[in-house]
Amino acid sequence: MESKLPAFSFRNKEWVNLNSWRKTALKRLTERLAIPHIRKLPEVKINKQYTYDGLQVEELSWQLPYGRPTEAILLKPQQAKKPLPGILAFHDHGGNKYFGTRKITRTNDQPHALMTEHQQRYYSGFAWANELAKRGYVVLVPDAFTFASRRVMLQDVPESMRQGLTDQEPENAKNIAAYNQWAGEHEHVMAKSLFSAGTTWPGVFFAEDQIALDILCARQEVNVNQIGCGGLSGGGLRTVMMGGLDSRIKCAVPIGFMTTWQDLVLHKSFTHTWMTYVPLLPNELDFPEILGLRTPLPTLVLNNTHDTLFTLPEMQRADKILTEIYQKAGASEHYKCSFHPGPHKFDATMQKEAFAWFDRWLKA
Repeated sequence: MESKLPAFSFRNKEWVNLNSWRKTALKRLTERLAIPHIRKLPEVKINKQYTYDGLQVEELSWQLPYGRPTEAILLKPQQAKKPLPGILAFHDHGGNKYFGTRKITRTNDQPHALMTEHQQRYYSGFAWANELAKRGYVVLVPDAFTFASRRVMLQDVPESMRQGLTDQEPENAKNIAAYNQWAGEHEHVMAKSLFSAGTTWPGVFFAEDQIALDILCARQEVNVNQIGCGGLSGGGLRTVMMGGLDSRIKCAVPIGFMTTWQDLVLHKSFTHTWMTYVPLLPNELDFPEILGLRTPLPTLVLNNTHDTLFTLPEMQRADKILTEIYQKAGASEHYKCSFHPGPHKFDATMQKEAFAWFDRWLKA
């Protein structure tokens, strides 16, 4: 991997035309992801509607062709009177599949104690999707595949695999921890199932997230020319894919998920979920180059210097790769990468930078 550039890298000298490269590389990436075709817009149900902390909140759900309904939270300013920019906000992985949207939202004054702790640990105590909505955005937060409403239900697997657990356990810390341990150990089974079905985990993520993007863009109060996405960790992975593959995303901010395939080969594969991997692709595009497919559209990458999921040299090399791509495209001012002190997180300082970046490119 060190001896040559990936075959579809824009850094190769033979690629001189940005649009030609993007079209060719995007076709190959799409093939490697083996994205399921579920693009028909589902019926969206509004299950609840109320106001909270100056925001209009809608609890939504929609049925995909497989599995249980996807649940989502939509947040928007209570007094909004004109079309606003939209944000597709992705929750993190965090080794916690029992929860999804609740990780980055707050819809009442008594959130689950585990989510209060989660937000304190990773987000400086903020529900960042709410904070972004307060700035004048329509924010949609969907549950990801295998999380919360989309999680693997124990009743759907053989009893011999359930380890004595049931779906009817009370929502307390002990039972949630037991489910999350079970779900973590089930990841390799899910990955093998998806590979056997002719698809990939990132491909399924993208297909479901693209439906969520379709739903966000169909909202009358959303300006479809001002759409962004972002998220921490697993949400950063989904941002890389969505930002790289769908040109409707005019501004992308992945947080705590940017490195090289080499980092995973040599150093950090053991720290990562099966949700990350796409067979054969590393020979053709390095991981940062997936996000680089959106060049020259605005992109902000936020890293933490002591993030144990990655090595600092490879995070820095990923920045160098994206810098070279944007420079070659003549769009250097549209790319920025920041390194913040500390461990894996999206804290208040990072949120401030991310929100300012969204404002700069989506509110101009």
